[in-house]
Amino acid sequence: MSMSSAQDPFYIVREEIQDSIDKLQSTFHRWEQTASNTGEYVHLTKELLTSCESIEWQVDELEKTITVASRDPAYYGLDEVELSRRRNWTGSARNQVGTVRRAVEKGNSNSATSKYQDTSRTNLYSAQDNDDFISSESDRQQLLMRQQDEELDELSASVQRIGGVGLTIHEELSGQERILNDLSLEMETTSNRLDFVQKRVAMVMKKAGIKGQIMLIAFLVVLFIILFVLVFLT
Repeated sequence: MSMSSAQDPFYIVREEIQDSIDKLQSTFHRWEQTASNTGEYVHLTKELLTSCESIEWQVDELEKTITVASRDPAYYGLDEVELSRRRNWTGSARNQVGTVRRAVEKGNSNSATSKYQDTSRTNLYSAQDNDDFISSESDRQQLLMRQQDEELDELSASVQRIGGVGLTIHEELSGQERILNDLSLEMETTSNRLDFVQKRVAMVMKKAGIKGQIMLIAFLVVLFIILFVLVFLT
């Protein structure tokens, strides 16, 4: 059984994951350019870690389908070259996400340390400056929270689509397994019938003796000639 890349569930899921990775890389570049003492930095940090966790889960699910296909590559129209290509892609995707996760976790840790060291300097601000800062940060946080809610909704929809494709793959594999079981049963039944016929023919030939065998052979030859004439000469 073979199918084109456009129909192969693997490539459908891979495209979804690649889109998520591209978005992750874009957000990561924004994060790198954002000051660590801002609310936006905190928001981007949470968004990146959440996205990394989601993509890693999707890659895990995709690797499970590769493991299933590797048990019988020919049945799914695959070969070792294609399986290796798929494993290399999932490995590369995992490395990209892991690199982003480690950088964000390290940057978040450094940011927390820096904020602790700068705490003593806040006493230099006046009470009015503090009130203005708190008001501005409150507005910024509310805006960021709304943006985060929208992005989480989009991420949830993407995860649901991935889950639907995974379910389709599972149902297809289950259906193919049932077909193989039915085919195996039919082959076993046919084999038993052939064995029975062979035994019956051997028994008849044995009972007929030499003379009976010659007559049976002559009858079969005549029958073959008649069938040949009917099929090819009429």
